[in-house]
Amino acid sequence: MSLINRSTRGVYAIVPTPFHPDGRLDLDSLRRLVDFYAAVGVDGLTVLGQTGEAPKLTQDESVEIAWAVLDRTDLPVVVGVSAPGFGTMRTLTDQVMTRGAAGVMIAPPTTLRTDDQIVGYYTQAATALGPDVPIVVQDHPLTFSVVMSVPALRRIACETPSVVMLKHEDWPGLEKISALRAAEENGEMPRLSIMCGNGGLFLDFEMARGADGAMTGYCFPELLVDVVRLTGDERHELFDAHLPLIRYEQQPGVGLAVRKHVLHRRGLLRSDAQRKPERTLTRTERDEVDLLLERLARRDTRTWL
Repeated sequence: MSLINRSTRGVYAIVPTPFHPDGRLDLDSLRRLVDFYAAVGVDGLTVLGQTGEAPKLTQDESVEIAWAVLDRTDLPVVVGVSAPGFGTMRTLTDQVMTRGAAGVMIAPPTTLRTDDQIVGYYTQAATALGPDVPIVVQDHPLTFSVVMSVPALRRIACETPSVVMLKHEDWPGLEKISALRAAEENGEMPRLSIMCGNGGLFLDFEMARGADGAMTGYCFPELLVDVVRLTGDERHELFDAHLPLIRYEQQPGVGLAVRKHVLHRRGLLRSDAQRKPERTLTRTERDEVDLLLERLARRDTRTWL
């Protein structure tokens, strides 16, 4: 399986972790999801991120999920390995890279505040994992309360060759993409692959600003594939049709429940269960999502359920 690098492009779908209603892992649904993502044309997969409920998993379960996905697909797979200590991070990294992972994703500890702290943390992480492990830096201040400035990211790109990709989820963040690309053009930093998250909420303009693709988990990944590959009005027209559902799915705290509800309706998940603690949809919220699905299907017939 090929490794990610600083020129990686396309759509890397964030894979949610399926559970049975009693909280057990549902590996049959996981394999069905993996097959589905490949069928709709994504370029890679990402597992064990925040949307994958990684903090709710044991170390053994994390390995079991990663291996199940790696054994099921030839697509490149990025594995989230964030952990409080580098020892745990290195153990999981060794286990998944040996099995064929394409790279690992690391979120920052919530205690980081200054540029020096952020740069130092990723320098230490890269040293702990070794120079041959490609690293994705997850930049999501709304979740982690860590603000990664453009100067800090420039320094990481220059000083840590194994950091090859930025998972860009700053919000608002369009100007950050433009600033990073300008820094590359001016010779101030080497190129980084920039893959965008936030459920695709800004993906149409992020692509226009110079992003390389999406690394996120919208419940219709077909749309993400189209937005990355299309240009101009065609891109915007299709994106606009999905925007109400994308917006609803991006609500903090409830977004994963929306996503799993739709994936369950699509026949991909046996259950829309999350592992506790969870936030389930109310009956009213389910009705609202179903209304959005009905309205979307009038403009994109692929979404009929």
